[in-house]
Amino acid sequence: MKKSEKDWASKLTSEEFKILREKGTEPAFSGKYDKLYEKGDYVCKGCGEKLFEGESKFDSGCGWPSFSKPVKDETLEETLDTSGGRIRTEITCAKCDGHMGHVFDDGPTPTGKRYCVNSVSIEFKKRD
Repeated sequence: MKKSEKDWASKLTSEEFKILREKGTEPAFSGKYDKLYEKGDYVCKGCGEKLFEGESKFDSGCGWPSFSKPVKDETLEETLDTSGGRIRTEITCAKCDGHMGHVFDDGPTPTGKRYCVNSVSIEFKKRD
């Protein structure tokens, strides 16, 4: 999905643009999905691609929504991130290249992964 940054700026709020397009991070414990545990799906705020199912969400205590796995491995791209003097793995939406957050190998789940995601980068779609 190719859009110019000008197109993204007109589609997204300033906060969404800062995080999704400029790779920002919302403050810990500030996101609306940090403590949400309902049946549903989490989609990319930029393009609507389904990224995570609510069943894979867990409370990691880190202050951001955490998931054990994406819907499909190919829905997310992983890239080495050395910004801020740290070494991490950034995750972006494979469809629109929107910044989601980072993935870590310290999850308490069977996958051993913790997909740490900005609430601003996703939207919750409730399921019955």
